[in-house]
Amino acid sequence: MNIKRIFQMSIILVLSVVLVACGDSDEAGSNEGNKTNDKPISIGLINWPENVAVNNVWKVLLEEKGYEVDLQQLEMGIIMEALNTGDLDVGMEVWLPVQDISYYEKYKDSVNFNETPWFENGKVGLAVPDYVDEVDSIEDLNEHKDLFNGKIIGFEPGAGTMETAELMIEDYELDYELLPSSEGAMLGALKDAVNKEEPIVIPIWQPHGIFSEVDLKFLDDPKKSFGEVEEISLATRDGFAKEYPEVQEWLSNWSVDDDETMGELINFVNENDNHLEGAKEWVEENRDLTDEWVK
Repeated sequence: MNIKRIFQMSIILVLSVVLVACGDSDEAGSNEGNKTNDKPISIGLINWPENVAVNNVWKVLLEEKGYEVDLQQLEMGIIMEALNTGDLDVGMEVWLPVQDISYYEKYKDSVNFNETPWFENGKVGLAVPDYVDEVDSIEDLNEHKDLFNGKIIGFEPGAGTMETAELMIEDYELDYELLPSSEGAMLGALKDAVNKEEPIVIPIWQPHGIFSEVDLKFLDDPKKSFGEVEEISLATRDGFAKEYPEVQEWLSNWSVDDDETMGELINFVNENDNHLEGAKEWVEENRDLTDEWVK
């Protein structure tokens, strides 16, 4: 075989390898749709039932689409600062116009707050068990201070609702102390009080799975310290939409329209010892809804 023939065959072999590689690349690209970034998507997870549920459901949905998702358990203030610095991609739960307004005002120029809420009927306030007949309004609390030992049992400091509760104490000139703890500790204290039919007052929000376990009543809030209807939306770091256009579109368009569906989602995920497995089961049982979210 002469040198010219060898050279021609070498060229053909090289071109064949290149064409095969390009074909593989095109196929991979078609499988990934609009995916332009192979880095894991980092989402801040707060240990609140609705946040646990929503985060795990989106981890399931995004990983089905070929993305890697890293859920990082953090507190609200840390999540917002991490979005600001670009160390976190998504924070799934921002309550406006009242509860998280301080975060919005601080970061509105550096963090992208989604304009469309994923839940429109949120409610936040002080609540007591239904059997506590002595109080129906926040204005009644000072008169019955001894009933509650002058304590409002709270959860994680730095949460928007805790900051709002501090302002509420000033608004109503309550002679009460707001005790920070954790959500788990607050709910444990609530359940213990209910088992003993003792009075307790807590800051709480809806949607929340506790309303399916305990009969609670929100106290009237004539000064509107906690606002009225709250909307829940999400926030992303600057540049996220450009790097993950497909995911940004999905996250911008999804919503849960009713309390019943949201309550079922919260309980389904949180009642499973493995939250991710609970989320997978919920997704399978609600494909008609989730397919609309990611179409």
